[in-house]
Formats: sequence, C-alpha cells, structure tokens
Amino acid sequence: MLGTVETRSVSPVFVGRAGELSVLTGALDRVGCPGSGGQGEPQALLVGGEAGVGKTRLIEEALAEARRRGAVVAVGGCVEIGADGLPFAPFSSALRTLHRLLPEELAAAALGQEDELARLLPELAPRSPRGDAGRGEDDRARLFELTARLLERIAADHVVVLVLEDLHWADASTRHLLAYLFRTLRRGRLVVVATYRSDDVHRRHPLRPFLAELDRMRTVQRIELTRFTRDEVHHQLAGILAAEPEATMVDRVFDRSDGNAFFVEELARSIADGSPCGLPDSLRDILLVRVEALPEDAQKVARIVAEGGSTVEYGLLLAVTRLSEDDLIEALRSAVGANILLATTDGDGYRFRHSLAREAVADDLLPGERPRINRRYAEALEADPALVRDDERATRLASYWYHAQVPAKALPAVLRASVEARIRHAYAEQLRLLERAMELWDAAPDDIRGGLRPLDYAEVYPACGCDPATPLRFLDLMAEATVAGRLSSERERALKIATRGRRMAVDEGDPLRAAWFAVERYRLVSALGRGDGWAELAEAQSLVRGLPPSAVHAEVLAEVVGWQRLHAPGPESLETAERAVSYARMVSEEEIELKARFILGVLMTDAGDIDGGLAEIHAARERAVRLGLPSLIGRFHVNLPAVLEGLGRSQQAVDLITEGIALTHHYGLLDSEAWILGYLAESCYSLGRWDDAVTAAEQAVRKALSPRPRGYAAVQLALLALARGDAAAAAGQLAAARAHFGTHDPMPQSSLPLARVELGIAAADGRVADARAAFADAVRDGVQPCVHRYAWPLVRAAATLEADTRGLPAAEPGRAEALDLIRRTVTTLAAAVPVWQAHETWVRAELRRATGEDTAADWAEADAAFDGVGFPREHAMVRTRRAQTLLPVDREQATALLRRAAATAQRVGDRPLAEDIALTAQSARLTLASGDSAPAIAPRQGPGLGLTPREEDVLRLVADGRSNRQIAEALYISPKTASVHVSNILAKLGVSGRGEAAALAHRLRLFPSSSGPDDRVSA
Repeated sequence: MLGTVETRSVSPVFVGRAGELSVLTGALDRVGCPGSGGQGEPQALLVGGEAGVGKTRLIEEALAEARRRGAVVAVGGCVEIGADGLPFAPFSSALRTLHRLLPEELAAAALGQEDELARLLPELAPRSPRGDAGRGEDDRARLFELTARLLERIAADHVVVLVLEDLHWADASTRHLLAYLFRTLRRGRLVVVATYRSDDVHRRHPLRPFLAELDRMRTVQRIELTRFTRDEVHHQLAGILAAEPEATMVDRVFDRSDGNAFFVEELARSIADGSPCGLPDSLRDILLVRVEALPEDAQKVARIVAEGGSTVEYGLLLAVTRLSEDDLIEALRSAVGANILLATTDGDGYRFRHSLAREAVADDLLPGERPRINRRYAEALEADPALVRDDERATRLASYWYHAQVPAKALPAVLRASVEARIRHAYAEQLRLLERAMELWDAAPDDIRGGLRPLDYAEVYPACGCDPATPLRFLDLMAEATVAGRLSSERERALKIATRGRRMAVDEGDPLRAAWFAVERYRLVSALGRGDGWAELAEAQSLVRGLPPSAVHAEVLAEVVGWQRLHAPGPESLETAERAVSYARMVSEEEIELKARFILGVLMTDAGDIDGGLAEIHAARERAVRLGLPSLIGRFHVNLPAVLEGLGRSQQAVDLITEGIALTHHYGLLDSEAWILGYLAESCYSLGRWDDAVTAAEQAVRKALSPRPRGYAAVQLALLALARGDAAAAAGQLAAARAHFGTHDPMPQSSLPLARVELGIAAADGRVADARAAFADAVRDGVQPCVHRYAWPLVRAAATLEADTRGLPAAEPGRAEALDLIRRTVTTLAAAVPVWQAHETWVRAELRRATGEDTAADWAEADAAFDGVGFPREHAMVRTRRAQTLLPVDREQATALLRRAAATAQRVGDRPLAEDIALTAQSARLTLASGDSAPAIAPRQGPGLGLTPREEDVLRLVADGRSNRQIAEALYISPKTASVHVSNILAKLGVSGRGEAAALAHRLRLFPSSSGPDDRVSA
C-alpha cells in the first residue's frame, strides 16, 4: 500500500516542542535581536533529553529562526574518539566558524591576545614547537577570561548564537570553560546553548556535578525534552510517510518507540522498506538490519567510521579503508543515501546521522576487529599527519595507538598528547593521559622507555635539579600527574598520586624529590580541607635539611615562611625568609626569589622596619610586573593593599588597588581580583566611604571562583551591616562567611574579624555572655603580632561592651574575668603605627569607662590620637564619648563635638552612632541642628537588651514611675498582664525591683527624656 508513497527518514514538519522552541526564541528576544526590543543581556540555556528524543531537531529549528533574524550562528560539538574527548573541541569548532563568518571582527576582538587565544583557535597565531605551556591555575583562568571577553566584544555589534552540542562527551576543560562563561558573561548580545544526553548521565558521570552547579545559577535556563505523545507520533509519521498513517500503524509504532522521535523515524523507515520480518525486537536490531542491507564496501566503511570518532575526514577514511577512491565514493554514496552517514557541514568528512547508530555499529565489532581498525587509523595518521587538524592530531593519534593495544607506540604518543594538553591549559585531559601513560609504562619495551627524556614530557622535572639527560622515570610521570591533578581541581586523584610518589622517592633514596612531593601534598591537603598542611611542610623541611641549595629547597623554605606568617609568625620567620631568598638566588630561580622577597618584606614591616619592608615589597612587585608573571602579580596585588591597610595607609591601599584590579583583570585572575575588591571594601570602610565599600564587596562575591575570597567579602558586608545597625543582615553575612571559610584551616586573618562580627551581633541583641564568649574564643591561644589590624578593633569592641553594660546586674557575672582577659590581651598587641596607637588609647579609655573612672582628659587624649590617621567613623565615636564626659563641665565644647560626630555618622550612614548622639543630645537637652529642625536621625526606641517590643513599652513606663494599673491603662492590657511583664523585665535585667530597673534605664539612657520644645536649651 505504501510502495508508491514518497518516504523520508526525517519529518519535514516540526512536531510539538512549541513551548521549548518559544523558550529558545525568547532568548533571542531578550538578547536584543533586531526588532525584538531586548536590552542586550547574554542568555544561557541548557537543553537535555535522552538519546533520540529530538534535541538536534529543536536546535535546528531555533537556529533557523536565529538566522532569519540576522544572528550569527556558530555550532561546536564535543568530539568523542573511542572513550576520549578532545580538549576544548566544541569551542575550537565554534570559534573556527566565527573566524570564517566574521574574520575582521574576531581579529579585532583578539588583538593583542592572539598567542593566548591560539590555544583554542590555532589559526590565530603560529606556535613554537614546545609552545608557552604555563604552569598554573592563573594561566588557565587568564585563557578563560580572554575567551569571555572575546565573545563579549564580538557580540557587542552582532547577535551571536553559540551552540555546544553533546556535553555528555565533553572533556573536563570544556566543562570548566563553559561554567566560567555562564558565571561571568555580563554584556553583549550573546546566546549560549548547550545540549546533553540525560540518559547517559549516570550517578558517577562527570557531567553530573556540572549540571548541579548550573542548577544553582539563576542565569541558566534548563529545558528538558520529554518523549512524544501518541498524537505527536501520529503527526511525525504523517510527515515522514507524506501520507496519513493508519491508526493500527500509529499504535504499533508508538508502543514500540515509546514516543522517542528517533525510534519513530527508524521504525517508519523499516516499515517503508518493507521489512520481511516485521518490526525488529530492538532499536539496535533496526539499525544493524539497515547497515547489513548496504553493499559490502559500504558496510566496511560504516564499521571504520564508527571506530574513528564522532567525525572522520575523507582523506583519513580513504587511507584507512584502503579502497580505491571510486569504490570509497560509491560506498559512501550508498551509506549516505540510506541515511546512515552524513557529510559534515564543512564538506571535509563524514559522520553517522545519529550517535545511536554509530554506537550500535561500534558495539557489533568483533573483539579483534576494533584494535585492527585503530591500528590502521594510527598508521595512516603517522604516515600523513596532515590528514587531520594540527590541534587534534596528537590526541587522536594517542587514542588510536592506545586502543590498538600497541604499548611501544602508545606510550610515546600518549606522552606527546599530554604535552599538547598542558600547552592548551587542558590540565584534566593532561592528567587522564598521564594516568594512561603510567598504565602503559610496564608494558612498553625497555628501549622505548630508555629513549624518553624528562625535558620532553615532564615539565616539573628540572625544578628538582636532576640531570635532564637521564631517561624519563616513572617518578617523573607521577610528579607531572600530581601537578596536572592539582591544576585541574582533581585533588583527590592528585593527592593519591603525590602520596605514592613521596613514598616511592623515599624508597629510592631521593630526598629532594620526596620533599617536592611533600610540598605538593601540603597544597592538596590544605585545598581539600584535610588540615592546615603543617605536617607536610615540616616533613619537606626535614627532607631538604643539610642538602645543597636547589630550587626545591628554596621553594620549601618559601612555602614554610608563608605558612608561618599566616599561622604562627615569630622571629625565626625572618631568618627562614632570608634563607629562601638566598637559596633561590643561588640557583637562579627568580620567581621563587620574588615570592620569598615579598614575604620577607611583609615580615620586616611586621617587625617594625616599615620603610625597609615596603621597599622590599615594592621592588618585588615591580619586578614581577615587568616580567609578566601572572601568579605573582595576583598574589602581590592582593597582599600589598592588606599590608598598607595594616599600617593605617588606607588611601594608599585604594590607589594601589586601582592598578591591581586592572592587572588582574588583564590576566584573567578572577580570584585575585575578588580578593583585591575585598580589601578595597575594607579600605573604603576605614575611609568612611561605605557605599563604595558595599559595591566593592558585592563585586568580590560575584567574581570569586573559590570560597575564601567570597568569605572575606562577606565579612566586610557583615561589618558594614553591623555598623549601620542591621544586625539581622550582619548575621546572614556572618553565616555566609563561615560557610565560605570552612573549619579545616582557621587563620587569625579570618577568625578575628568573624569574632568581631559575632560579638557585635550578640551585643546588639543584649546577649552579653555570648558576646564575651566570642571574644574569649578568639583570643584563647593569644594573638599573633602580625594580625594587630584585626585584633585592635576586636579588643575595642569587647572593651566597649563592658563599658556599655556597667551597672547592669545581668552582666555582672563574669565581668571581672572579661575585663581581665581584655587587659591581658592588650599587653600582647603591637601598636607601632599611629592608627593602632590611637586604638590603644581608645581601648584604655573604654576600660576606664567600664569601671566608671574615665575622665574628659582620657577621651581628649584619644581624640587627639585620631587626628590625622583617618578612620572618620572611629574618630566620631571617640568624640561622642569625649562629649559625654564634658557635658557636666563644658556644654559648649560638648555640643561642638557632638555636632561634628553627628555629621560624620550621617555622612557614612552609621545609624547606631547617630542614634547614640541624638539620645545624648536629647538627654542633655541640647540642640544639634540649627533653628528648630530635628536631628537627622532620631534616637532609637528601645534598649536592645533582649526585651520584647511589649516589654520595652512596659519598661519605658516603669522608668516614668508608673504603677501596674497605670501601665495597664496606658497599654490597654490587664493589671495582671502588666505585672507579668514587669516580672519578666526584672528577671531579664537581673535587678531586684522596679526602682532599680527604673534607675538602670535612666543611667544607661535607654529612653529619651520626655520633653517638649520649650524645655530644650540652645547651646
């Protein structure tokens, strides 16, 4: 019946998916296609669904609409070779398309960065034989940042749709780059769409955590395709058959396909071809029956293409099939005509129409057939390397030889591919290849292993001071794999390799290499949260002790002194830093020398040699900038502003930060930039530029890739919220900061600010015991000299708490011990520069206030100490205290001080201070504003001592001398309820009676005096 009906494998009618298509086209509207009214914001979408469900067809329809609207479309697919993925393959393919469609625009966007971007698109710049490999997360971060900026620049003038297909095959580097783009793209008319097969993503599939990460990004839209309904299958069959199908056929196809679009197509084709056996039992049988119906040469070509990868070039296919060109073309024509193979869009190769067909054919290969085909691919590629693109050659040759099961050929090929991966910053793929090389090591012949050299394959080897003429050792592969694992964030795998390597080096009597592995273990243990890493560093230091100077020795000393400064600074740290500098100079390792010089300079400033230390720091920083060393540039511009802030030179820190942000942005060092922004927030806080501080801290949270810089920025936001009187917001930021910092590696640079925030929140809530506990926990083990910039504000907050709660019975238990702890802590703190000398004077005045012994002279001394050191908010707080002590003797001077303090509080937005000033003025019946205008910020209503709002109302009336009945009448409650409230208040305040509660409220100025305008005395 259907013999005369025209049939197709694919329906010309787009069936269903209207909602999904509207989401994709809606992204075009939002991105700003001509006539859409969009604002030009980048759009990110993720399309998932099982194999054959119709992802490709949906994308094709969306891209057709995009082209109709004038968008530039670039598609790149993740390439599978056996079980291997090519590094950055979809990005390379998509950028190659953009290079072809927009050559001038892409060249202009890449101007000045061609060498770096050539790692993704080799056509941009020629590369030397070894290339510029780079060795760090910063190098990869820079490549990612440059890629993001490249796309944004191109999308500034064009609507660009970038499609990355088959993420389930994606290499780790592709996933990392895509996640980076999803996080950081902020401008440009760019739509990024990625697709994946959901049925392939099993519980341990590497794509699974990537998808979970995207779920947490509110900027990424997810589209999940479901199978067709029976009606949709009916429409699909009608399109394929170009005729209305019978109901029984629809039922049979729907039941067998279960609504999978690709299954429907294959079943329809099987029916149209008049399958003599009826409908096959499985899709695999359908696909194989169609392949077996091809001529013999076409079947052979299909089997070879199935094993060659996602796509096979025509020239390579000709060499591997060993057919004449005429016979190959005829075989290809048969396979393409049967809709099994398709020509690629660039016309250079062939692929299966659907990956399910390729998998079915590949799975049907005989055990000996697969290695033989892979060997023929490898031999053909070795004979003529030009058969594939330069950027794919090494990886594909390594894969072919590995699956050909020829270790003598596979080991060198895998090592060459690992070097290519390293040069492209594809560290995860480098790790996989090195692990494969370790697997092949014992199987490879001795003469093959003996001909390998470490300088060719193990870049970290020369750092150990070993003779590069010696053959490559297994230990060298482990060292290279350890670094690749650390840089690719595969830290668990890297730690196992490093542990095994250290043990092997010790067994072989190689203490230098064992120390090298110990340093790597320190970095990995710290990153994984397994401890602070000191045990590993101590072991490394022990292993190099007594050995001649070497790069490893210098690196060990530099890491040790860096750890000591953060965790346990002391006099011996200076000596260690000087030795690190000396050893690095002896072996001409300038990068290690600069790192050690910078730490030495910081230690010198901590020890009091401020000018000498800053000179050393600036010299190291300037040299790193001249040499263009991204990792040191990032590190130095993060730490130098912190040093300047610690010296009270906040404005200098801000000026330097401007340069640091520009440099870290240029090199794509997002984490370093986030740290710098966090320090900018801190310096702006010190300078009283609180709005700028909030902006910088929020930018740091957005930009940071790792948790610690986000934690530091969250601390700044918490301090700002607390200073502005928003304890709830401060508590939220405190929780976020703790989550970011974790608990595995506490450092005073984070623990002391966290304690300061916790103390402030508890004090604001009237939880005196909790506030004291926060302080005690923070200083239990003493305070190191290098962290005075964090310690002084914490000590001042603790002293202020005791002064503010003097006379409060509920605060009396533990009060003497708390004051004693504060005094003992003060004696251990350095105050070598004016700003901390001012804080010390302030703290001592607060401690005298805590015992009721402070005088106007104490606060005058503190006021004078803050002159010229900046910190306007802190100066205003001191002036307020001074004014309060002057009120009984010099109201005119007190008023002048309060006015100046009020102006500062108003300018920076310090609501608690403004309320305190307004309350002081009202209690003293002073007018701070000119004329009859009221204060800019009214005094707060309520004591904040853990009382409920209703209890605050009752306490206010108790302070006015009201009886329970009068309180009940005023608040419209019963006398019994009023009595209960009074009892609760007495218990919370720790007082014995109503009179004591009233006296306490008046002494602490918990409520303003009830006075009218006529009662106010103009000062």
